[in-house]
Amino acid sequence: MNKNLKIYFGIAAVAIIGAILYFALRPPHVHTEGDGHDHGTTTEKTEEHHDEEGGAMVKEVHLNEAQYKTTGLVLGGFEKKNLSEVINANGYTKLPPQNQAQVSVQLPGTIWSIKVIEGQAVKAGQVLATMQSMAYNNMRLEREKLNQELTASQTNLEFLKLEFARQKELTDENVNAKKVFQKVSSDLQMEEAKIRTLQSQIAILGQNIGIGGNSTSPIINITAPISGNITDINVTIGAAAEVGKPLFSIVDNSKMHVDLLVYEKDLFKVKPGQSVRFILTNQDGSEIRGKIFSVGKSFENETKSVAVHADILNEKQMLIPGMYVNALVDVGANTVDALPIDAIIKAEGREFVFVLSEEEAEKKDVVHDEKEGHSHDDGDKHEEAEGKEYHFQRIEVKTGTSQLGYVQVTPLQPLEAGQKVVVKGAYYLQSHLTKSEGGGGHEH
Repeated sequence: MNKNLKIYFGIAAVAIIGAILYFALRPPHVHTEGDGHDHGTTTEKTEEHHDEEGGAMVKEVHLNEAQYKTTGLVLGGFEKKNLSEVINANGYTKLPPQNQAQVSVQLPGTIWSIKVIEGQAVKAGQVLATMQSMAYNNMRLEREKLNQELTASQTNLEFLKLEFARQKELTDENVNAKKVFQKVSSDLQMEEAKIRTLQSQIAILGQNIGIGGNSTSPIINITAPISGNITDINVTIGAAAEVGKPLFSIVDNSKMHVDLLVYEKDLFKVKPGQSVRFILTNQDGSEIRGKIFSVGKSFENETKSVAVHADILNEKQMLIPGMYVNALVDVGANTVDALPIDAIIKAEGREFVFVLSEEEAEKKDVVHDEKEGHSHDDGDKHEEAEGKEYHFQRIEVKTGTSQLGYVQVTPLQPLEAGQKVVVKGAYYLQSHLTKSEGGGGHEH
């Protein structure tokens, strides 16, 4: 009997040891998203589920608040764009000649000071630089000499007038010879002519001196002929300023317009007053608006294109002359729902956009797990309870006309009014979907 008990106890001990080893060495159980439990610490995940009608698979990407901020996603919405009844045209920004200036000097000299820097805004008449000029000083000296000579001539004229009156009286009384009277009369006329010449010379010298300075200062001021911004400075302190050589360049971009080249086949559709939308080919793709004010009457550069001139309505745009643009001339009024091209992603031979679900509530995973009776360490509780979780759903769409960085988009399932669409960063969400699918994502 004791032997049988020993056998039974041995078998029981082996069974207990086996059970302990089984539970100790088996792999941990992984909850799927369908059982309502998530024991991991990663808050970025994907989901797949069928729609209520049993149609195509709808996929979602979940990001926590930190991930959402670091990915640089940009949300937007559908915009009404005229993408159908338009004419494509290329061109460049241009300034009229009256809004450009080359500043030079009329007298040779040496630059004394420079009072502006490139890019600085200046007003008409503002001093840009000063210079000293021997020719200028010589003109000032010459004017002083002429003024002295004029004063002497005017004094002599007064004497000749008195002498003329005296000789005339003597001649009338036959006291003096007529030739003496004739000589005084001739001297008077010559002195009057000399005074007129001196006055004219002094006026001309005064005009020349007044171009850059004044009679009381040996320094010539070089001033701005128009208001605008300094674009070039072609001189340094101490350098020689040559007559007619540009020292400064000024542009006034407030009157910037666009010259578009429209081909002959489209010319009859273009009229003054039509709206123009264009983007800068080397910039960020932001749209600028304008309006046609003139259509050319001749072909440009022996081509079958005509210059169409359009005012720029976006006054705050940072434009400079010579920028190339790609433009659309609106010749119709048919508008469609459109999104930026970056919002569209292509996968599995179809086209999609990501939309932000309405739910942006704080995470409740910790409370849910506690009700289910699961325990987590304090670190997991703190991490899951902080911030928000963003749900992005991938929606299939159909695209149409694409122009100026926008594309016509028609969702293949209803969207709520005002629902946000990922307009920048959609490829990040798609790459996460692809990575998750390759690694075995969750599926409902």
